[in-house]
Amino acid sequence: MSVLQPDALALASPLARRNPTVKLALLFVVSAVLLLVLDPMTPAVLYVLVAGAVLLGTGVRPRALLVAQLPFVAFALGVLLVNMLSRPGEVVWQGAGLRVTAEGLWVGAGLAGRTLLMGLLSVAFVATTDGVALVTSLHQHARLGAKVTFAVLAGYRLLQQMGAEWQTIRRAQSVRAPLGRRGRPRVGLRGHAASAFALLVGSVRRGDRVAGTLELRGLGDGDRTTWRPVPLDRRDAVFAGAVLGVLGLVLVGASVAGVLEGPGALF
Repeated sequence: MSVLQPDALALASPLARRNPTVKLALLFVVSAVLLLVLDPMTPAVLYVLVAGAVLLGTGVRPRALLVAQLPFVAFALGVLLVNMLSRPGEVVWQGAGLRVTAEGLWVGAGLAGRTLLMGLLSVAFVATTDGVALVTSLHQHARLGAKVTFAVLAGYRLLQQMGAEWQTIRRAQSVRAPLGRRGRPRVGLRGHAASAFALLVGSVRRGDRVAGTLELRGLGDGDRTTWRPVPLDRRDAVFAGAVLGVLGLVLVGASVAGVLEGPGALF
């Protein structure tokens, strides 16, 4: 299973049944709070709690979750290395023209942990949220206009089709490509560039046709009904309260333990 494309198991999980707008709002709130946290201990505790909740409440397999985290791991390592090697402070190691400072390690570990935690939250959101339900919920509950939401929905549908379109273009190019010594098509860099250009042109044409269709159907003129409304009930309020409550408890606990640090750690 690819975490970036939710399957039936993930979309039937308890977390997937929560309102998409509520989950998106919580993602923004938690991310905004984390921007003010710069110690490594607080993100580490939150990461363990979120990872456990994701594995238990989403149906995502540990291996799939780990693979989805790899881009965030690479970015987090880069942040850690830059801070530990460039930030001034008490030198803990020096050699080969490099020096590592204690302050750089502390701040770098905090920023890296924050990156991993935000990545985990984003992966959990994508894995348990259907795109159509998200756009419908934003129209219902976030009061976004029909022009915006239906345009986003059309774009989401086109994006879903791009993978299959790319495979079709590549196969067509392979049929026309000359064969190499082993009898395999030789595509090369120019072939990939041509495929990418063909995909771009096809996407622009489909987008133009979709825009014309939406305009002909009077998109945005008057009130519009929703075919499959997305529910919003007390369980979503309980879910939001639980997430914010756990976040608050961890922050208070880190403050009482004396490990919580904010933006002042950068200076």
